[in-house]
Amino acid sequence: MPFSADRFDEIDDETDDRPSPSPNPEEIFTFLEDHPEQAFTQSEIALATEVIPGLVGPTLVRLWATRRVDHRGTYWRISDHAQSVDAATGHTAAVAACHEDTPLDYDEWQEHAVDPRDTRE
Repeated sequence: MPFSADRFDEIDDETDDRPSPSPNPEEIFTFLEDHPEQAFTQSEIALATEVIPGLVGPTLVRLWATRRVDHRGTYWRISDHAQSVDAATGHTAAVAACHEDTPLDYDEWQEHAVDPRDTRE
């Protein structure tokens, strides 16, 4: 039964009755990421990930909306976009690791840095 907005505002927000985030997107995305050369139906994804079959479709749609997966007919796969983002992230981490032992020389950097406030051309 509905009740007033004032009564709603009085509800204690510290209860343990809050919804918890679903692990479904991570499980499904990780599965598809582990099989980049294959495409799967929703039922195949449900079997492989043990995600409740009724939750696979809505989760895939959310992943598709963020360009993490591609969809053709009844098949789903990790998107090329997601693979390229992951590759770029991995490359960035590798470059950072290579430079981890080399401290930044601020004075040397300052000699070549461009001040974005400088409007001279």
